[in-house]
Amino acid sequence: MINHLQDTITLNNGLQMPGMGLGVFQVENDATADIVKNAIEVGYRSIDTAAIYGNEAGVGEGIKQALASTGLQREDLFITSKVWNAGLSYEETIAAYDESLAKLGLDYLDLYLIHWPGKDKYAESWKALEDLYEQGKIKAIGVCNFNVSHLQNLLSFARIKPVLNQVEFHPRLQQAELRAFCEQHQIQLEAWAPLMQGGLLEDETISKIATKYGKSTAQVILRWDVQNGVITIPKSVRKERMVQNADIFDFSLTDEEMAIINAMNLEQRVGPNPDEFDFVL
Repeated sequence: MINHLQDTITLNNGLQMPGMGLGVFQVENDATADIVKNAIEVGYRSIDTAAIYGNEAGVGEGIKQALASTGLQREDLFITSKVWNAGLSYEETIAAYDESLAKLGLDYLDLYLIHWPGKDKYAESWKALEDLYEQGKIKAIGVCNFNVSHLQNLLSFARIKPVLNQVEFHPRLQQAELRAFCEQHQIQLEAWAPLMQGGLLEDETISKIATKYGKSTAQVILRWDVQNGVITIPKSVRKERMVQNADIFDFSLTDEEMAIINAMNLEQRVGPNPDEFDFVL
Protein backbone atom coordinates (compact mmCIF):
# COMPACT_ATOMS: atom_id res chain seq x y z
CA MET A 1 0.00 0.00 0.00
CA ILE A 2 1.31 3.44 -0.88
CA ASN A 3 1.84 6.01 1.88
CA HIS A 4 2.75 9.08 -0.18
CA LEU A 5 1.78 10.64 -3.51
CA GLN A 6 5.09 9.54 -5.04
CA ASP A 7 5.15 6.04 -3.60
CA THR A 8 5.19 3.29 -6.20
CA ILE A 9 3.75 -0.16 -6.78
CA THR A 10 5.94 -2.82 -8.40
CA LEU A 11 4.45 -4.20 -11.63
CA ASN A 12 4.98 -7.81 -12.69
CA ASN A 13 7.99 -6.91 -14.86
CA GLY A 14 9.70 -5.10 -11.96
CA LEU A 15 8.83 -1.58 -13.11
CA GLN A 16 7.88 0.88 -10.37
CA MET A 17 4.64 2.76 -11.08
CA PRO A 18 3.27 5.58 -8.90
CA GLY A 19 0.22 4.39 -6.99
CA MET A 20 -1.62 7.61 -7.78
CA GLY A 21 -1.57 9.83 -10.85
CA LEU A 22 -3.49 12.37 -12.90
CA GLY A 23 -5.94 11.46 -15.65
CA VAL A 24 -6.70 13.94 -18.46
CA PHE A 25 -9.81 12.40 -20.04
CA GLN A 26 -12.08 15.07 -21.55
CA VAL A 27 -9.52 17.84 -21.02
CA GLU A 28 -9.19 20.15 -24.03
CA ASN A 29 -5.74 20.07 -25.60
CA ASP A 30 -5.27 23.84 -25.17
CA ALA A 31 -5.85 23.56 -21.42
CA THR A 32 -3.85 20.40 -20.88
CA ALA A 33 -0.33 21.86 -20.72
CA ASP A 34 -1.09 24.07 -17.71
CA ILE A 35 -2.95 21.26 -15.94
CA VAL A 36 -0.12 18.77 -16.41
CA LYS A 37 2.51 21.33 -15.40
CA ASN A 38 0.53 22.15 -12.25
CA ALA A 39 0.12 18.46 -11.40
CA ILE A 40 3.83 17.76 -11.66
CA GLU A 41 4.65 20.85 -9.62
CA VAL A 42 2.17 19.70 -6.95
CA GLY A 43 3.98 16.36 -6.79
CA TYR A 44 2.22 14.02 -9.20
CA ARG A 45 4.64 11.86 -11.17
CA SER A 46 2.20 9.75 -13.20
CA ILE A 47 0.17 11.22 -16.09
CA ASP A 48 -2.39 9.15 -18.01
CA THR A 49 -3.53 10.14 -21.50
CA ALA A 50 -4.70 8.38 -24.69
CA ALA A 51 -4.70 8.95 -28.43
CA ILE A 52 -8.48 9.32 -28.50
CA TYR A 53 -8.38 12.10 -25.87
CA GLY A 54 -6.82 14.41 -28.44
CA ASN A 55 -4.56 16.06 -25.86
CA GLU A 56 -1.24 14.21 -26.10
CA ALA A 57 0.43 17.34 -27.52
CA GLY A 58 -0.81 19.32 -24.52
CA VAL A 59 0.47 16.66 -22.14
CA GLY A 60 3.84 16.78 -23.85
CA GLU A 61 4.03 20.57 -23.57
CA GLY A 62 3.06 20.39 -19.91
CA ILE A 63 5.79 17.84 -19.25
CA LYS A 64 8.33 20.02 -21.03
CA GLN A 65 7.36 23.09 -19.00
CA ALA A 66 7.31 21.16 -15.72
CA LEU A 67 10.74 19.67 -16.28
CA ALA A 68 12.07 23.16 -16.90
CA SER A 69 10.40 24.63 -13.80
CA THR A 70 11.12 21.81 -11.36
CA GLY A 71 14.51 20.49 -12.39
CA LEU A 72 13.07 16.98 -12.63
CA GLN A 73 14.27 14.60 -15.32
CA ARG A 74 12.13 12.67 -17.80
CA GLU A 75 12.89 9.43 -15.94
CA ASP A 76 11.31 10.90 -12.80
CA LEU A 77 7.91 10.78 -14.54
CA PHE A 78 5.65 7.90 -15.52
CA ILE A 79 3.71 8.56 -18.73
CA THR A 80 0.91 6.35 -20.03
CA SER A 81 -0.94 6.47 -23.36
CA LYS A 82 -3.24 4.10 -25.22
CA VAL A 83 -3.92 2.81 -28.72
CA TRP A 84 -7.50 3.35 -29.87
CA ASN A 85 -9.61 0.44 -31.10
CA ALA A 86 -10.24 1.92 -34.55
CA GLY A 87 -6.83 0.59 -35.62
CA LEU A 88 -5.65 -2.57 -33.91
CA SER A 89 -3.78 -4.30 -36.71
CA TYR A 90 -0.05 -4.82 -36.15
CA GLU A 91 0.96 -2.01 -38.51
CA GLU A 92 -1.72 0.38 -37.24
CA THR A 93 -0.60 -0.16 -33.65
CA ILE A 94 3.05 0.56 -34.48
CA ALA A 95 1.99 3.69 -36.36
CA ALA A 96 -0.28 4.78 -33.50
CA TYR A 97 2.56 4.38 -31.01
CA ASP A 98 4.92 6.45 -33.16
CA GLU A 99 2.25 9.15 -33.56
CA SER A 100 1.57 9.31 -29.82
CA LEU A 101 5.27 9.52 -29.07
CA ALA A 102 5.70 12.35 -31.61
CA LYS A 103 2.76 14.32 -30.17
CA LEU A 104 4.05 13.87 -26.64
CA GLY A 105 7.55 14.85 -27.70
CA LEU A 106 9.03 11.92 -25.80
CA ASP A 107 11.63 9.24 -26.59
CA TYR A 108 9.69 6.45 -24.89
CA LEU A 109 6.54 5.69 -22.93
CA ASP A 110 6.51 4.11 -19.50
CA LEU A 111 3.25 2.30 -20.18
CA TYR A 112 1.27 1.72 -23.37
CA LEU A 113 -2.19 0.18 -23.23
CA ILE A 114 -4.77 -1.27 -25.59
CA HIS A 115 -7.71 1.02 -24.86
CA TRP A 116 -10.61 -1.43 -25.41
CA PRO A 117 -10.83 -5.11 -26.38
CA GLY A 118 -13.18 -4.13 -29.20
CA LYS A 119 -14.77 -7.43 -30.21
CA ASP A 120 -11.51 -9.35 -29.75
CA LYS A 121 -9.52 -7.40 -32.33
CA TYR A 122 -6.54 -7.05 -30.03
CA ALA A 123 -4.37 -10.10 -30.90
CA GLU A 124 -2.31 -8.35 -33.58
CA SER A 125 -2.14 -5.18 -31.52
CA TRP A 126 -0.76 -7.09 -28.54
CA LYS A 127 1.98 -8.61 -30.70
CA ALA A 128 2.94 -5.08 -31.77
CA LEU A 129 3.09 -3.98 -28.13
CA GLU A 130 5.24 -7.00 -27.27
CA ASP A 131 7.67 -6.14 -30.08
CA LEU A 132 7.83 -2.47 -29.04
CA TYR A 133 8.50 -3.58 -25.46
CA GLU A 134 11.25 -6.00 -26.50
CA GLN A 135 12.82 -3.23 -28.57
CA GLY A 136 13.00 -1.05 -25.45
CA LYS A 137 10.56 1.56 -26.76
CA ILE A 138 8.07 1.00 -23.92
CA LYS A 139 8.89 0.20 -20.28
CA ALA A 140 5.67 -1.81 -19.78
CA ILE A 141 2.58 -2.90 -21.70
CA GLY A 142 -0.98 -3.54 -20.58
CA VAL A 143 -4.66 -3.25 -21.35
CA CYS A 144 -7.77 -1.25 -20.47
CA ASN A 145 -11.33 -2.41 -19.99
CA PHE A 146 -10.57 -6.11 -20.34
CA ASN A 147 -13.04 -8.42 -18.64
CA VAL A 148 -12.01 -11.86 -17.40
CA SER A 149 -12.88 -13.52 -20.74
CA HIS A 150 -10.71 -11.03 -22.64
CA LEU A 151 -7.79 -11.58 -20.26
CA GLN A 152 -8.13 -15.36 -20.48
CA ASN A 153 -8.01 -15.15 -24.26
CA LEU A 154 -5.05 -12.75 -24.21
CA LEU A 155 -3.07 -14.93 -21.81
CA SER A 156 -3.66 -17.95 -24.06
CA PHE A 157 -1.38 -16.50 -26.77
CA ALA A 158 0.62 -13.65 -25.20
CA ARG A 159 4.40 -13.98 -25.01
CA ILE A 160 4.41 -11.20 -22.44
CA LYS A 161 1.81 -10.91 -19.70
CA PRO A 162 0.13 -7.47 -19.34
CA VAL A 163 1.37 -5.61 -16.28
CA LEU A 164 -1.89 -3.76 -15.72
CA ASN A 165 -5.60 -3.61 -16.51
CA GLN A 166 -7.16 -0.15 -16.28
CA VAL A 167 -10.91 -0.42 -15.73
CA GLU A 168 -13.88 1.49 -14.40
CA PHE A 169 -13.71 0.97 -10.64
CA HIS A 170 -15.47 2.75 -7.81
CA PRO A 171 -17.66 1.87 -4.80
CA ARG A 172 -20.68 1.22 -7.07
CA LEU A 173 -18.66 -0.99 -9.48
CA GLN A 174 -16.16 -3.12 -7.61
CA GLN A 175 -15.62 -5.94 -10.15
CA ALA A 176 -14.78 -8.61 -7.56
CA GLU A 177 -14.35 -11.45 -10.07
CA LEU A 178 -12.08 -9.36 -12.28
CA ARG A 179 -10.03 -8.14 -9.33
CA ALA A 180 -9.54 -11.70 -8.12
CA PHE A 181 -8.47 -12.86 -11.59
CA CYS A 182 -5.99 -9.99 -11.94
CA GLU A 183 -4.57 -10.66 -8.50
CA GLN A 184 -4.18 -14.36 -9.30
CA HIS A 185 -2.23 -13.50 -12.46
CA GLN A 186 -0.21 -10.60 -10.99
CA ILE A 187 -1.94 -8.05 -13.22
CA GLN A 188 -2.23 -4.72 -11.41
CA LEU A 189 -5.68 -3.12 -11.35
CA GLU A 190 -5.95 0.60 -12.08
CA ALA A 191 -9.15 2.62 -11.62
CA TRP A 192 -10.61 5.07 -14.08
CA ALA A 193 -13.65 7.09 -12.99
CA PRO A 194 -12.70 6.39 -9.34
CA LEU A 195 -15.23 9.02 -8.23
CA MET A 196 -17.89 7.68 -10.62
CA GLN A 197 -17.44 10.89 -12.65
CA GLY A 198 -18.71 12.89 -9.68
CA GLY A 199 -21.67 10.61 -9.08
CA LEU A 200 -20.57 9.67 -5.56
CA LEU A 201 -19.59 13.09 -4.24
CA GLU A 202 -22.94 13.58 -2.48
CA ASP A 203 -23.29 10.01 -1.24
CA GLU A 204 -24.54 9.99 2.35
CA THR A 205 -22.75 6.82 3.42
CA ILE A 206 -19.36 8.09 2.31
CA SER A 207 -20.09 11.64 3.52
CA LYS A 208 -20.66 10.31 7.01
CA ILE A 209 -17.24 8.66 7.04
CA ALA A 210 -15.67 11.80 5.54
CA THR A 211 -17.10 14.00 8.30
CA LYS A 212 -15.45 11.80 10.94
CA TYR A 213 -12.00 12.45 9.45
CA GLY A 214 -12.54 16.04 8.33
CA LYS A 215 -12.11 14.91 4.74
CA SER A 216 -14.14 15.16 1.54
CA THR A 217 -16.07 12.25 0.04
CA ALA A 218 -13.54 12.24 -2.83
CA GLN A 219 -10.67 11.84 -0.39
CA VAL A 220 -12.40 8.93 1.36
CA ILE A 221 -13.03 7.15 -1.96
CA LEU A 222 -9.42 7.65 -3.09
CA ARG A 223 -8.24 6.38 0.30
CA TRP A 224 -10.46 3.32 -0.19
CA ASP A 225 -8.72 2.72 -3.54
CA VAL A 226 -5.29 2.98 -1.93
CA GLN A 227 -6.20 0.57 0.86
CA ASN A 228 -7.51 -1.87 -1.77
CA GLY A 229 -4.15 -1.76 -3.55
CA VAL A 230 -5.74 -0.24 -6.67
CA ILE A 231 -3.81 2.41 -8.61
CA THR A 232 -5.97 5.47 -9.19
CA ILE A 233 -5.84 8.40 -11.62
CA PRO A 234 -8.44 10.99 -10.61
CA LYS A 235 -8.98 13.75 -13.13
CA SER A 236 -8.73 17.31 -11.88
CA VAL A 237 -8.31 20.57 -13.76
CA ARG A 238 -7.81 22.80 -10.69
CA LYS A 239 -4.55 22.91 -8.77
CA GLU A 240 -6.28 23.15 -5.38
CA ARG A 241 -8.29 20.00 -6.18
CA MET A 242 -5.12 18.17 -7.21
CA VAL A 243 -3.65 19.04 -3.80
CA GLN A 244 -6.84 17.91 -2.06
CA ASN A 245 -6.98 14.61 -3.97
CA ALA A 246 -3.42 13.87 -2.87
CA ASP A 247 -4.12 14.71 0.79
CA ILE A 248 -5.20 11.19 1.71
CA PHE A 249 -2.14 9.83 3.47
CA ASP A 250 -2.74 11.21 6.97
CA PHE A 251 -5.66 8.92 7.82
CA SER A 252 -6.73 5.30 7.38
CA LEU A 253 -10.16 3.76 7.01
CA THR A 254 -10.98 1.11 9.60
CA ASP A 255 -11.86 -2.44 8.60
CA GLU A 256 -15.47 -1.60 9.44
CA GLU A 257 -15.45 1.49 7.21
CA MET A 258 -13.87 -0.47 4.36
CA ALA A 259 -16.62 -3.06 4.76
CA ILE A 260 -19.32 -0.37 4.69
CA ILE A 261 -17.97 0.99 1.39
CA ASN A 262 -17.47 -2.54 0.02
CA ALA A 263 -21.16 -3.17 0.67
CA MET A 264 -22.10 -0.30 -1.69
CA ASN A 265 -21.39 -2.33 -4.83
CA LEU A 266 -24.22 -2.41 -7.38
CA GLU A 267 -22.18 -3.33 -10.49
CA GLN A 268 -23.33 0.07 -11.78
CA ARG A 269 -21.36 1.53 -14.69
CA VAL A 270 -21.03 5.12 -15.88
CA GLY A 271 -19.05 3.98 -18.92
CA PRO A 272 -19.71 1.32 -21.56
CA ASN A 273 -19.65 -2.41 -20.87
CA PRO A 274 -16.49 -3.81 -22.52
CA ASP A 275 -18.44 -6.84 -23.73
CA GLU A 276 -20.63 -4.54 -25.84
CA PHE A 277 -18.36 -1.62 -26.70
CA ASP A 278 -16.86 -1.48 -30.21
CA PHE A 279 -16.78 2.19 -31.13
CA VAL A 280 -14.70 2.93 -34.21
CA LEU A 281 -14.23 6.67 -34.58
